[in-house]
This record gives sequence, C-alpha cells and structure tokens, in this order.
Amino acid sequence: MLAIKIKTFDELSTQELYELLQLRSEVFVVEQDCVYQDIDGKDQKALHVLGYSEGELVAYTRIFDAGYYFKESSIGRVIVRSKARKLNYGYTIMEASIAAIKSHYNTTSIRISAQRYLIGFYTNLGFVAVGEDYLEDGIPHINMIMS
Repeated sequence: MLAIKIKTFDELSTQELYELLQLRSEVFVVEQDCVYQDIDGKDQKALHVLGYSEGELVAYTRIFDAGYYFKESSIGRVIVRSKARKLNYGYTIMEASIAAIKSHYNTTSIRISAQRYLIGFYTNLGFVAVGEDYLEDGIPHINMIMS
C-alpha cells in the first residue's frame, strides 16, 4: 500500500526534500542516463505528492496550478523507484496527483509532458496525446491533456 502525503515546498522537511531530490536524481539522471538541470527553481511553486511504502519514498510527482507551467494545471517529475514499479504505484501516485489538482486548484484540465514510451500508461489514466513528438533533454516526449 502506498501512503500519500501532499505538501507545499515550505511544508517539506529537510529530510523529505533530500529524499525527493535523491529519488529524482536516481531515476532521471542516473537510471535514464540524462544530464539535465533537475533543480530548476520551480519546486517552490509546486505541490509535492509523495508516496511512501514502509517508510521509504518510492513514488513522487510535483503539480502546478494553471498558468504556471502550462495554460492548464500540470503534473511533472512523475517517478516510481525501480524496485516498486510492478506494484501499480505509478497509477496510485498519478491518481492522487489528479485528485490533488481537482481539490487544490478546482480544475480538471491537466497537461503533462510525457515520455513517449509511457503514452499507454497515461492513456489508461484518461490523458490524450496532442501535437507532435519532441525531444526534451534528449528523450522523446509528447504533450498529453486530460479535460
């Protein structure tokens, strides 16, 4: 079972911030072999959705209100630790993130910048691909919208 916590940047403890940055680096920089600037100055404006299993951070997203990242509300930095990927935590953290957008920002219009290979995963959650593929940090992506 995944225990969900939703926090603003200022509500994060130093330990929680360390853990989420460590997880993002583990997956996006090391596992995906992608050198990019993860600490981008946007975390302070995000709501952080943290998923814990047995006290360990294993899933994470950050969400934004409409107009900050995209015209619509958005979900980004979607991560599940490799050892926990077969436990459907990706769906759990995304469903919690969608619900948080609805409750915190009072909207159901959400845009994501999805890694192309995950289009089926996001389609199962109700997102629809829009536009053409593009490269972001050397990885094929596509915009997807849920309305």
